[in-house]
Amino acid sequence: MVTLTRLNNQTFTLNALYIEQVQAFPDTTITLTNGKMIVVKETEQELIERVEAFYQLIGLGPLASNALSKEED
Repeated sequence: MVTLTRLNNQTFTLNALYIEQVQAFPDTTITLTNGKMIVVKETEQELIERVEAFYQLIGLGPLASNALSKEED
């Protein structure tokens, strides 16, 4: 789970396993696997770091690193 901030400064916790896509439009927009979109104050890089830390915590760290390195190729 990662704690994030909506544009109205309200914080919430999101299960990072449901994140399908993250984009900056310029606001950081998260698309979930169910199609719902959430706009947050955190930058794309901050979100990536929090998600990677969550994956490390639950033992999926190596899988996340491999997926990110494949996207950069």
